[in-house]
Amino acid sequence: MPSRRRDGIHDRPLTGHDGRMRSMSPVPGNPWPHDMVITVDDQPRALLELLWVREAYGLRVDGDDLPPALVDAPAVLDDVADAARAEWEQAWPLVWRAAAAHAGRDDANDLIAQLKSSVLAPGRRADLLQELFGPSWRDEFGDEVFDVDSYREWSDRGDRRMLETAPLRAQALPERRDNDALVTAWQGGLTKIVTIPCAGEFARRISPSALLTTDATRADSAAYRRALNGFA
Repeated sequence: MPSRRRDGIHDRPLTGHDGRMRSMSPVPGNPWPHDMVITVDDQPRALLELLWVREAYGLRVDGDDLPPALVDAPAVLDDVADAARAEWEQAWPLVWRAAAAHAGRDDANDLIAQLKSSVLAPGRRADLLQELFGPSWRDEFGDEVFDVDSYREWSDRGDRRMLETAPLRAQALPERRDNDALVTAWQGGLTKIVTIPCAGEFARRISPSALLTTDATRADSAAYRRALNGFA
């Protein structure tokens, strides 16, 4: 599922090509500071895959920093040996934290620009690709775990939902609704917001400049303001 991101043009954040919300030029009365640039990633693939693994295989994992359950639960699978399940339950929080920290980075454009260079040193391309995509469940346990109907059906439902709600979401951006709280958070260092389709209110800083939150939190003004206050 590709990432979907947005630009803010003057006082109307709109869909753009580079994944950032910004004001393109100073406009009197525009509440969006001209130099404020915010990236919103509402389709973090590695995190979505991890969330599916946790629920499809019923992994029992604990941690205050771990997100709540998915809103759209996948079909449950039980064809995993007890030893493998125990290994997965031990590994899941570690992979999640590493993947979340990577999702909090905001240097994808710089890495892509470096990959386009024609004078890369031997081995540098592989290193850059690893930096770009970051840690994932696939790296730890292979691609075959996702070659099942449960994942395909769940992923397809998510894609359809994103397409169906795109026009509404473009007209009612939470960042426009809660602009004052966003500006305060940006002044405190926030440059990236990562969202996941989990239930309830949840928000965590995943880097010095990035916030991880649920779609439900971002959709609710009071909850979103509480989340943004973590950067105030």
